[in-house]
Amino acid sequence: MKICKNKSELEATLQLLRNSGKTIGLVPTMGALHQGHASLLQRARQENDIVVSSVFVNPIQFNNPEDLQNYPRNFESDCKLLEENGCDLVFSPTVEEMYPKGESIEHFDFGSLEKVMEGKNRPGHFQGVGVIVSRLFKLIQPSTAYFGEKDFQQVAIIQNLVEQLHLPITIKPCPIIRESDGLALSSRNVLLTKDQRTLAPNIYKILYESKKKRHNTEVIELKKWVENEIEKYPQMKLEYFEIANSRTMQSIKTWSEASEQVGCIVVAFQKIRLIDNIRYDNNLK
Repeated sequence: MKICKNKSELEATLQLLRNSGKTIGLVPTMGALHQGHASLLQRARQENDIVVSSVFVNPIQFNNPEDLQNYPRNFESDCKLLEENGCDLVFSPTVEEMYPKGESIEHFDFGSLEKVMEGKNRPGHFQGVGVIVSRLFKLIQPSTAYFGEKDFQQVAIIQNLVEQLHLPITIKPCPIIRESDGLALSSRNVLLTKDQRTLAPNIYKILYESKKKRHNTEVIELKKWVENEIEKYPQMKLEYFEIANSRTMQSIKTWSEASEQVGCIVVAFQKIRLIDNIRYDNNLK
């Protein structure tokens, strides 16, 4: 596995691969890798000649400086997981390499997609995501890129980005990977205390129960039920729970408003935000 620290080395390496007609699968990450990332790498390995991954904690997508400072980093263990799961090339640039001093920062119009949920609660977050992903796409020029559905709204943003820029890249959303107790795998899970980690699986437990109730409960009632269930745990603070059209990410008031619906939630344990979601279809998973 080759590690590139700068753009010129990356581009030289990739040019050789492109000249030989190899297909490139990209798995962008911010490090602190876990088995959720491993599942993305494994799928990329199955579907492409070459697997490239980026490890870069992107400062401009953090609207909270303390969150950026506390974000877990362990490049050595990241490289071990990457190599074990079939990664051929890792791009791990510095902030200065990705954002040279004096260079202007792009701006994207994501419309209503970035005005709800994560976009509303983290102003500027999706602009930061759009900038780093667009730069990675232009540098690496993958045929396919893989993103986890835990960040459901982010996937919608990236699909919109590809359409805006008319990029010949296929975006493949991949299923959420969970611990045996249901907690969605996240780099932030390592920041939880023992007590918080014991409570955290209740997030998915409540989402799963809400899915069972979906066919006999109106949207507004189901939303209130989830909110009330979370409030039973004083250590868990509900930031938001929305039932939305899974294509537009806009909240719905009745099930008939959208053919596909998703319940998106963020629960905070003090300063640690855990994000999760569940699709409201007929498949109880």
